[in-house]
This record gives sequence, C-alpha cells and structure tokens, in this order.
Amino acid sequence: MVLLEVKDLVMQYDGRRVLKGVDLSLEEGQVKAIMGPSGCGKSTLLRCLNRLVEPTAGQVFFRGEEVTGPGVDLRRLRQQIGFVFQNFALYRHLTVQGNATLGLRKLRGMTARQADEKALYELERVGLLEHRGKYPAQLSGGQKQRAAIVRALAMDPLVLFLDEPTSALDPEMTREVTTVLNRLYLDNVTMLLVTHEPLLAQFASDSVLFMDEGKILAEEIAERLFHNHSDPRIRQFYMSAVDVK
Repeated sequence: MVLLEVKDLVMQYDGRRVLKGVDLSLEEGQVKAIMGPSGCGKSTLLRCLNRLVEPTAGQVFFRGEEVTGPGVDLRRLRQQIGFVFQNFALYRHLTVQGNATLGLRKLRGMTARQADEKALYELERVGLLEHRGKYPAQLSGGQKQRAAIVRALAMDPLVLFLDEPTSALDPEMTREVTTVLNRLYLDNVTMLLVTHEPLLAQFASDSVLFMDEGKILAEEIAERLFHNHSDPRIRQFYMSAVDVK
C-alpha cells in the first residue's frame, strides 16, 4: 500500500527554485535513500513532506489524504512521521531515557510507567539500553544519533525520515548507525533517508533516488545506480563518493 505520494512538488526561496517538480512514492515497509550533491534540495524535500517548511506548489498525499492543502492537522501529521535530524536535536537536560519518554507522556498521554516500558524496548532494540541514564553530553556521536532514532521510534510513527543521520560522525560511528538502520530495514520499518554515504544506502534501502538541481533524475537499486550509470552526472557523483565495493 502506498503510504506517501508526492506530485510535482516545487519549493522556491527568494525567487530561486530549490525543488523543481519532484515526484516520488513510498510504500509501507519500504525504505528509499535520497542522494545527490550538496545543495540539490534533499533536506528541503524532507522538510516539505511534513510541512516544517511550506512548499510553493505541488501535492503531498499521506495515506491517501492530501496534506499540503489548508486545514490539515499538522500536529497529527507530524506524530505519524518520525524525524531524525543530522544534529541529533536531543534535550541536553534530559537523560537518554528522558528524551525517549517526553513525547510519549506529553503527546500520547502515556503514564510514566507505560512510557518507560516503551522507551526501554526501543533502547534495547538499538543497543543503547545500558546508556539510558546518561545525558547527551556523556554520549559519543553515534550514541547520540541512536538516542535520536529511539526518540522517533518510540512514538510508533508510520514512517521515519532521517536527514543525513551520519554526516556528523566519524567512520566508526557511521558504521554503528548504519548497523542500526540496517536492522530497522530488516524489521520492515518504513523509512525515507537523505544520506551522502553509499554504504548506508546500499545496506539499508530498497532503492536510491538520485537528486540534482532540485529534481529526481533516477531511481534504481543501489548497485545499478552506483556502477556505470548511463547519465554522466550520476557517474561523476559516485566516482567522487566513497568507493562502493
């Protein structure tokens, strides 16, 4: 079943078109990675899809309902879309467990016990249970990103958006987060992720969307896109990216 459908999406900043008619669809249980040069509109696209920024034109349908029109319940929409930011966006004054339970108590109305049970389940799922009592300042970058993923997963979203989840991490921490996302991929968690890491796209997605200059130029499984694609812009991009074996 199609969960998310985007039709001819346009986003314009100060007279410059950042998105130039984007079309895409995402089915339940599917994972798609979005790749492309810096500044091509990848992060803007994610933010348009849950109305963190307002698209200039086009339509976004979520579970068959248009969510770009007037009168949309944005709070309800965003509760169904988990968002993981590249800078983690954790509350510094809360522990890992506290970050995971806040939305459950404030938005879902769970009791403290219910919220703790849900948070502990998700923390164990990503291998962070032993760090539940730590504050963000006490965590490595990879642990912070896993804590951000837990916070999003705890809300039981229908889809998880991830905006460059490994961009602030060193190679070891990147592998750590890639392993977690691969596990979620194998668990059929629906995801749309923006990344510059070919290995993450290869091991944690069903297909890769290649964007450039505000448009999606291709959609293929990773192996076909990364090796000898017919479009010279795509070949050049992956030749300069991390080598994919």
